[in-house]
Amino acid sequence: MTREEDFTRLEINLKGCTDNYRYFRSLLRPRTKMLVLVKANAYGHGAVEFASLMQAAGADYLAVASPLEGIELRKAGISLPILVLTARTDSFDEIIRNRLEPGIPNLFTLQALLDVLKRRDLRDYPIHIKLDTGMHRLGFTTSELPALQEALRQESRVRVRSVYSHLCVAETPEEDPYTLGQIEMFQANAASLTDSLGYKPMWHILNSAGIERFPQYQFDMVRLGIGIYGISALPGVHLSPVASLKCKILQIKHLQPEDGTIGYGRYGHIAPGGTTIATIPVGYADGIDRHLGRGAASFSLNGHRVPTIGNICMDMCMLDITGVDAAVGDTVTIFGDDPTASELAGILGTIPYEILTSVPRRIDRVIVR
Repeated sequence: MTREEDFTRLEINLKGCTDNYRYFRSLLRPRTKMLVLVKANAYGHGAVEFASLMQAAGADYLAVASPLEGIELRKAGISLPILVLTARTDSFDEIIRNRLEPGIPNLFTLQALLDVLKRRDLRDYPIHIKLDTGMHRLGFTTSELPALQEALRQESRVRVRSVYSHLCVAETPEEDPYTLGQIEMFQANAASLTDSLGYKPMWHILNSAGIERFPQYQFDMVRLGIGIYGISALPGVHLSPVASLKCKILQIKHLQPEDGTIGYGRYGHIAPGGTTIATIPVGYADGIDRHLGRGAASFSLNGHRVPTIGNICMDMCMLDITGVDAAVGDTVTIFGDDPTASELAGILGTIPYEILTSVPRRIDRVIVR
């Protein structure tokens, strides 16, 4: 963490975060649990900082992609249950030591965990069973259910805390028949597995888009990912951008045509009447994709949008601020309210997730209250 006035920071807006959480919570029944995804450094927002906010907001569960991400949260004092979505079979000792709960996508992984639990003489360890209903990435298929049921029958070393699956096109209305097919398959397979267990684990399949578009299938828990960070699946809903990437101007130069060109490859050209450039301390090593250079994107400076000029460098880039009243030390907003991460994603032909998760750990996260 650093001070808000320092040069380069990713500001995390506490009010925006809280507003987004309350919006999604309002779509759920009171008894439905909320799991918040904080994998990939909380989608670039800072895992420890964001997990702390979610714990205070009332989340019931957190989810991470890897054991290392979960261990980081435990070391920081996060006490919520943590689901590890991709539990490696060589990490179960660390998972158990840090009270993490592994997702189990296949019999190989289940047997590896059972072997470790037997060696450690542990019983009723919480696990989460992943079902494949159409994403075809990880999880038990319908044909694999009988073998899973047999493996879990009268097995005292584990206790299934939840059964879950993942929707792959919940945000796309024209794909709703596929989504509804996934949900139907999930209901049937989760019911079959529950019957064989003899007790009722939680069911969950809805992601952020699913919460907004299919709340009737919220079951026992939902998984809130990109939505908490300010991206909605509904065109009429405007969530609060939680993260704003900001930096300060390092230097300003007033250049004339005879001064040559700007940046690597000489792609930055000086206008006949002169060009004023500002150099800022962020580059492609900070998540500013090189394809945003050469004027493809513009950032906010003192109420104006100023375009990039020349190629993006590793640690810096240049902006054309001709005609804008600015000084060294003034703040430039790369993304936040203006421009948004979605705007930059549109320029690059990608999704906001990639913009947010590209901000490296070397940039400090600052919670703005």
